[in-house]
Amino acid sequence: MGKIIAIANQKGGVGKTTTAINLSAALAELGKKILLVDIDPQGNATSGFGVDKNNVENTIYELMLDDCSVNDAILRNVMENIDIIPSNVNLAAAEIELIGIERKEYILSEALDFVRDDYDYIMMDCPPSLNVLTVNAMTAADTVLVPIQCEYYALEGLSQLIHTINLVRERLNEKLDIEGIVFTMYDSRTNLSEQVVDNVRTHVDQKVYNTVIPRNVRLAEAPSYGQPITLYDSRSAGAKAYRDLAAEMIR
Repeated sequence: MGKIIAIANQKGGVGKTTTAINLSAALAELGKKILLVDIDPQGNATSGFGVDKNNVENTIYELMLDDCSVNDAILRNVMENIDIIPSNVNLAAAEIELIGIERKEYILSEALDFVRDDYDYIMMDCPPSLNVLTVNAMTAADTVLVPIQCEYYALEGLSQLIHTINLVRERLNEKLDIEGIVFTMYDSRTNLSEQVVDNVRTHVDQKVYNTVIPRNVRLAEAPSYGQPITLYDSRSAGAKAYRDLAAEMIR
């Protein structure tokens, strides 16, 4: 049975989508079968694998509104060992359209149950807000992976996110746990990055991954070429970091 991981943080620009794309690619490289579910209306995880998000027949939006089955929504073999449920701007309307629908928090959970046994990992790229889409992802997930940017305000949103995870665990998904915290955009040239890492490790009672993701130009360029970093620049520091993170996650 596949493990379902929601990659979430209500702060934008912390590396959620970068982590969703590149951790999926690094796990796939290790022979793991991956389903990446793009739950962000921006659809960046979709285009990050070279998929034209505006020209796909079915997306997560159609799936959540029950206009297609989960199997109809899956794009197969976008890369070896990786399937995707794509997203685009249509998803922005889902929150309004789901008002009044019973058990709307369980839509994704019930859909993914049908395909869970087909994958080693199902990774979900959540939007940068704690809305019905993120709650759906957390209700479906076994664990939540939290990317945190190495900056002064890193801890600010973390307590709110952990509070939300605890609420979901109490009311919707009692098995939900925190997979861990992963530091992104680490700059070894600054004392600040080191201080943030030390601060979080000291004050947060959660698993913190040893692997840190560096600030890396090649990592930033890769999405515009529709490739994960492992393909775009396999020897870059960013590729090495996500391979290390994948290995650490499997361990």
